Amino acid sequence: MKTAQSLARLASATAVCVGLSPWAKADPALVPKPQLSLPSAAPAPVGATTSDPAAGPDGSAVSAPSAQQPQGDGIIGYFEDWMDRASRAQDEQPHWMTPVVTVTPRLEQEVRYDQLWERRGNGSTLDIFDNNKGLELIPTETNEILINPPAYQYKGNTSSPANGWLDDQFLVVKQRLLSANEQNGNYIVTAFLGVTAASGNAAFTNKTWIVTPTIAGGKGWGNFDVQATSGIAVPFQHTNQLGKAVATNIALQYHLLTYIWPEFELNDTYWIDGKERGGKNQLLLTPGVIFGRFVIHKRIKAIIGGGYQFAVTPRYVVTTEQTPAYNHAWILTGRITF
Repeated sequence: MKTAQSLARLASATAVCVGLSPWAKADPALVPKPQLSLPSAAPAPVGATTSDPAAGPDGSAVSAPSAQQPQGDGIIGYFEDWMDRASRAQDEQPHWMTPVVTVTPRLEQEVRYDQLWERRGNGSTLDIFDNNKGLELIPTETNEILINPPAYQYKGNTSSPANGWLDDQFLVVKQRLLSANEQNGNYIVTAFLGVTAASGNAAFTNKTWIVTPTIAGGKGWGNFDVQATSGIAVPFQHTNQLGKAVATNIALQYHLLTYIWPEFELNDTYWIDGKERGGKNQLLLTPGVIFGRFVIHKRIKAIIGGGYQFAVTPRYVVTTEQTPAYNHAWILTGRITF
């Protein structure tokens, strides 16, 4: 009897040890399931729960996924959640309209095209196609990236007409710092960083890359809002010639009758230094109006607008680099948001 009891105790102890050993192979149905799991390096896919990953829908044990599987699911889940993530980002900020000229501090997701018809002080004209607008995306709940193709320009009504590509501000990254929607404060603060490549044709290039850090903000009161930006363009080369320029834009906007957004903008540029325009200040005024957002299908909406921009300072004088850069311009803007 004592021998049988000893053997039973030995078998029980052996079974317990087998269940705790990390190297032992045991029937999964007999091994207690762990209550905690190690965190995955990739985010859980959309719809994932905190239930035991080793259990199937009927409670039966299933094989654990490979080490690469969570990464694949995470990437797929990231793109599957793209539109919902963009909606969450936009729900946390004011729902104002992007102005005609001023870059909004809001995070937007859209395709945009702008057209400018400028007339300079010497009588020549500049027609600018696209004006460095393109694709805007919201990859996270606090970021936006703008991917812009180069603008194409035609200079006419002159003895030496020219056409070609302008230097391309191909990338702008926005980082939203503070925001509250209309129900919780109606404000926003965002930082930008833009990069311009020296990719233009000979007649239209500055022959240097330029980086432009910018701070932007806005505040709304009911149907009225103010959006503003201030940034400094710093060239990597030819600084003595081009100089550094501070561009400040302020847009005063009102929302009425659902689809109408009249506005008035002040667009100022001050050249800190540089042989061409150092110490000069250019101020343009832009009354305009935007119509939208017209629903096409679910998230897809259309926006169209325009404005008339005219210089008020300085008084035009004949120089190699004209200041103001142009006397007046008509602007057309079209966007498809999604």
